[in-house]
Amino acid sequence: MGKFNIAIDGPSGVGKSTIANLLAQHYHMTHLDTGAMYRCVAYYFKNNKIDLNDPASVQAALDSIRIAFDQDRVYLNDEDVTQSIRFNEISMAASKVSKLEAVRKKLVSLQQDIAKNKGYILDGRDICTVVLPDAEIKIYMDASSKARAQRRYDEYVQKGIDADYETIFQDIVARDYQDTHRKNSPLKVADDAVVVDTSDLTIEEVIDKIEEIIEDTL
Repeated sequence: MGKFNIAIDGPSGVGKSTIANLLAQHYHMTHLDTGAMYRCVAYYFKNNKIDLNDPASVQAALDSIRIAFDQDRVYLNDEDVTQSIRFNEISMAASKVSKLEAVRKKLVSLQQDIAKNKGYILDGRDICTVVLPDAEIKIYMDASSKARAQRRYDEYVQKGIDADYETIFQDIVARDYQDTHRKNSPLKVADDAVVVDTSDLTIEEVIDKIEEIIEDTL
């Protein structure tokens, strides 16, 4: 089996990053967390009070952003932001900044450039459709809003983060609407992607299912 790329799309809270990390370990690939890249931009914009309606400010901010990954740590301009970018407010802000054409343009070209050498797993909202339309393996992970809200709630509780299930559920529903209705690269199932519904599956079952798809495809 030669080097190949895996593209994973799906809505917020479906577990794309967790699955991508495990697949990366199994196949000795590199997981490029594109969602984290958008969260970094959102985090930077928020902290620097960038006006999203001012194209010049947006472009200047984008030009001064450097994002780096080191194993499971994420760095923004040399600051470790691994935890800071995971909060719900940054998640919602990431959905807003990802609508901006300048932001998408910068990050998509970065992602394509990195994945050129193959051996990468990318997950996000438009990986199969826009970023890596020629990926050898394309997966669309799905799950009901309730299942996703419950998982995120459990994850917060486990990490000792104060959480309210109803707020998380409403946020997920709002995020889904934003992601599927945005003008630039909306979230949708690519024609040649295999849909994996994870609502009632354990992480191990999802991995088994995707590994089966990979073995059958390659």
